[in-house]
Amino acid sequence: MHTRDLIDLAELKPSELQDILRFTGFIAQNPQYYRGNAEHKIMATLFYEPSTRTQMSFQAAMLRLGGRLIGFDDPDNSSVAKGESLKDTVRVISNYADVLVIRSPLEGAALAASLYSRCPVINAGDGGHLHPTQTLTDLATLDNAVGRLDHLTVGLCGDNLNGRTVHSLVKTLSRYAGNHFVMISTPELALPGYLLDEITRGGSTYARAETLEEAIPALDVLYMTRIQKERFASVDEYERLKDVFVLDRAKLKHAKSALRILHPLPRVNEIAVDVDDDPRATYFAQTEYGLYARMALLQRVLEHTDRAVPTAPADTHKARCTNERCVTSKEHYLPRLFKETDAGLVCRYCEQLSMNNGQ
Repeated sequence: MHTRDLIDLAELKPSELQDILRFTGFIAQNPQYYRGNAEHKIMATLFYEPSTRTQMSFQAAMLRLGGRLIGFDDPDNSSVAKGESLKDTVRVISNYADVLVIRSPLEGAALAASLYSRCPVINAGDGGHLHPTQTLTDLATLDNAVGRLDHLTVGLCGDNLNGRTVHSLVKTLSRYAGNHFVMISTPELALPGYLLDEITRGGSTYARAETLEEAIPALDVLYMTRIQKERFASVDEYERLKDVFVLDRAKLKHAKSALRILHPLPRVNEIAVDVDDDPRATYFAQTEYGLYARMALLQRVLEHTDRAVPTAPADTHKARCTNERCVTSKEHYLPRLFKETDAGLVCRYCEQLSMNNGQ
């Protein structure tokens, strides 16, 4: 990989992404070949919010490669509870580890961590922004189950506004030719505008649907996501929206026999248990591919041997990000990093349009 860190799959060259996917497939067929490849290497997991699959699959991947583990899965049991900054946590723990895996409710936290870490940083999910290793999992699953990543009609159903897995998948699949996305969500949970721009900029197309019933007959892939209670400021709003989209056997009667149903998990009520035994249900196999994808990624990332602390970039603008969920809203020392677009200034941490162009 030409980049030290994995913050966003968009940073990878197409050839690098394809290399990791091929490597994932080979490891899936020959996992025994890689036992001991990361012997004497240490992975630190910094999980600022709950996780089951992502954390355990990273841990299992490192252990299967022969490496060792340190870290925390509850910030209340670390110095974070005493008020330690992200910068200080990363500077210290990167002295002890060969790779950091970070999950945070703050958007852009992984990018912020990479500015101060002596070792590579992998983004395991940053708020409602991105989840690149879940997307690696999704791509590896589709590569195996469908046999291609292009010319697909992909339905995205559920929380498209806050779903970081959806955001990462859209950004990445938009790089492949001929893909068409069908957005199945309520208006309140619609995909952010900057991601719609990503779709069209990459040459893909999109449409909107209000119900699963109207969308499902045309789909090659159905990507279900839960309505995320933790992303809502109002419990009442969550309760109103949580069961709007539910996939069950009755709705599948009109779907293609070759449809593949994916879900990043955990699920709540959005996929009925009677779907689990349908041959089109791919979400449990998807979790196994997550293990192999993370083994492949760790192998590539651990090839970087530079242990220097990066030089943090200088401010690119006097503006401040106005997104309250952005890491810059909490970690005020971070350099102000923006990119200029036709719509205005966009924060490089969270990719949201900033409405504050002054100090």
